[in-house]
Amino acid sequence: MPREDDSLALDRRSFLGVGLATGAAALTGGDLKVAPVKGLVLEEATVAGLQAGLAEGHWTAADLVRKYQARIRALDQAGPKLNAVIELNPEALALARTLDAERKAGKLRGPLHGIPVLLKDNIDTADGMKTTAGSLALAEAPAPREDAFLVRKLREAGAVVLGKTNLSEWANFRSTRSSSGWSGRGGQTRNPYALDRSPSGSSSGSGSAVAASLCAVAVGTETDGSVVSPANANGVVGLKPTVGLVSRSGIIPISHTQDTAGPMTRTVRDAAVLLTVLAGSDPRDAATREADARREADYTRFLVADGLKGARLGVVKNLLGVHAHVDAVIRPALEALTAQGATLVDVELKSSAYDDAEFEVLLYEFKADLEAYLAGRGGAVRNLEGLMAFDEREKGREMPFFGQEILKLAQAKGPLTDPAYLKALETCAQARRDITSLLEKHQLHALVGPTGGPAWLIDHLNGDSSSLSFSSPAAVAGCPHITVPAGYAFGMPLGLSFVSGPWQEGPLLKLAFGFEQATRARRPPRFPVSCAVPR
Repeated sequence: MPREDDSLALDRRSFLGVGLATGAAALTGGDLKVAPVKGLVLEEATVAGLQAGLAEGHWTAADLVRKYQARIRALDQAGPKLNAVIELNPEALALARTLDAERKAGKLRGPLHGIPVLLKDNIDTADGMKTTAGSLALAEAPAPREDAFLVRKLREAGAVVLGKTNLSEWANFRSTRSSSGWSGRGGQTRNPYALDRSPSGSSSGSGSAVAASLCAVAVGTETDGSVVSPANANGVVGLKPTVGLVSRSGIIPISHTQDTAGPMTRTVRDAAVLLTVLAGSDPRDAATREADARREADYTRFLVADGLKGARLGVVKNLLGVHAHVDAVIRPALEALTAQGATLVDVELKSSAYDDAEFEVLLYEFKADLEAYLAGRGGAVRNLEGLMAFDEREKGREMPFFGQEILKLAQAKGPLTDPAYLKALETCAQARRDITSLLEKHQLHALVGPTGGPAWLIDHLNGDSSSLSFSSPAAVAGCPHITVPAGYAFGMPLGLSFVSGPWQEGPLLKLAFGFEQATRARRPPRFPVSCAVPR
């Protein structure tokens, strides 16, 4: 934990304080004093461990909600002030008490019965919370008329929606010079491994909250890197599923060809549990028409200790030799794979062939998809033009550090029938062929490589400065991608990624679990002001 004088020093850094009052004002609910619960330790708690205590009567779902609320007050609103949670659910305690009554009556809804879950603030909930994508433009919009499909599935499985997490505003699709984890409504999220370093985006709040044990598990969303990159930066497990395995209806969109929600957890097992709940076909999301046929009834069945034995894995060699500190963590991780019985094959996979086309597709789809969402949501802001006008009127609060260059580029695009869009879409189709051809050519179970570089310093003047990333090929291809903590560079987490073909979440979880059990690299954060880089 930081020293008292460190916390005071943080408060004096006014550039980090912008927007914090707005976000903190939304954090309401729960008792101010929480009685201790014997044996209940939230740090690094797993779903299985919490469920065991619930089943044995050691604690209740209401106890869990109160304890998580208290931890959020201690670490998110005070202490290190992570600013990862943008709003607490005022109904959470009542929901927990209902679930406790059901348990007492012998009724269990599912694997998450009584488990508190945080959701990224671009996921609709028809309750007392807002859904804003971090933008003040939606802060006064009518509440969504119904839960997002995945929220409905969470509630059916017994989860308690504890609150919403902060994010990079509009899922990091507003400016070419943005700061990951900053939103006009919520301010700047901080990385629990070094408070002056980026939590990465755009599911920054979910990654930071999970790392700091502010919830049992969280849901993030990804278009390109927004689950796996914050998972890498915050030392947690992040799973971006095949596009179409998890419904996107009721999620503020960027792209209907690349968007997906996914689990963010501290363990691979918890990711498997959460994916089991989230996966499934939704009549309102055409991309999920195959999900019921393709999904597994229980993804935890793939979690075997020797999951790497006999695996053939393609090491993406062009991601090595880029960053010395990344190599120092990833090369021993690769050795751990071979020690567990995997065979490694060097391969090369680059995204340069479709990088420009991807951005073109996202610009077109963001305009079309966001305007459809806004029209259905209601409120003063009904289209992209209205959103940009709002930002200009409120530039002191919405654009103190960076602008809305990407929104302007998207506004200039035409309909989804434009030849330029269709050509870019066809170029992007190469991404899936690149992945599947590599897997087939070398008879591989998955591709592996570093997820990204270590978290960079938060810099509202210049914006983000990431060093490398493995997210784009799987993101553009719509293929599954899981990252698992692999080690630390001067105290900053780094992850190892596993990528495979469509609908291969089960086999990927098997590989990831084998690696996690062999290395057990994750360790909880201690909230230092800066990382341990020699001065």
